[in-house]
Amino acid sequence: MSAAEAAPDRYAVMGNPVAHSKSPRIHGMFAEQSGEHMVYEKILVAEDGFAEAVAEFEAAGGMGLNVTVPFKGDAWALADSLSERAERARAVNTLIISDAGLYGDNTDGIGLVRDLRDNHGVPLAGARVLIVGAGGAARGALPSLLEEGPAALHIANRTADKAEQLAAAFADAGTVTGGGYDALTGGFEVVINATSAGLHGELPPLPDDLLAEGAACYDMVYADEPTAFVRWGRDHGAALAVDGLGMLVEQAAESFFLWRGKRPETAPVIRALRPA
Repeated sequence: MSAAEAAPDRYAVMGNPVAHSKSPRIHGMFAEQSGEHMVYEKILVAEDGFAEAVAEFEAAGGMGLNVTVPFKGDAWALADSLSERAERARAVNTLIISDAGLYGDNTDGIGLVRDLRDNHGVPLAGARVLIVGAGGAARGALPSLLEEGPAALHIANRTADKAEQLAAAFADAGTVTGGGYDALTGGFEVVINATSAGLHGELPPLPDDLLAEGAACYDMVYADEPTAFVRWGRDHGAALAVDGLGMLVEQAAESFFLWRGKRPETAPVIRALRPA
């Protein structure tokens, strides 16, 4: 049987909800670019059914999975082995299925870094960086952000002690501090919103003098219209204020590379997904 006649290799994204996911379209474009014989679907998983769903997918010959909310912690616990960045993030968004078992990685942070650094020209080395929020999205981004060598990274959260605990967990990797919103003072060159508040049109309480001159504001969520945080950045003089669509494509490209050994071109995919 020729490769063209063979059944395509199976990949999927698992989440709840998952209907809105752009991942099948992204990986479809990557496969077309690189000539890879594969299919990629989305699978809605019951909130208590992640391990069972992965076992079923593996038994049916599936070769790899992306994992989205709320299962990244479950995937971290389920994996037989982990990359260093997934271990530190305590979250997995990419699973490789092989005879050796389940290998878990986290490509969210590298997706964020590549979008900021490579696509938007935002220097992270030596920068004063603020992450707004101390949940799973922030934790997933921290390993890759700190590898870039920022001068200082501060985590701000509604609950100050949660930010302080997260900062302490990464204190060995750089100058990392944490605190509440009420203690925020200005001068940050890169501000990353790692909360989902913007999807609901809400904003954390940010001071008007938060941004250094020429600062970049980056929202890790994405939407067809500018998010509340992107609008805030533009209103407060940010040189760049963008959402996380590029991060979505870049983290997918890293997953694709882990699965297929080929690095796809991301720029045409981002252009295709961005509403006119």
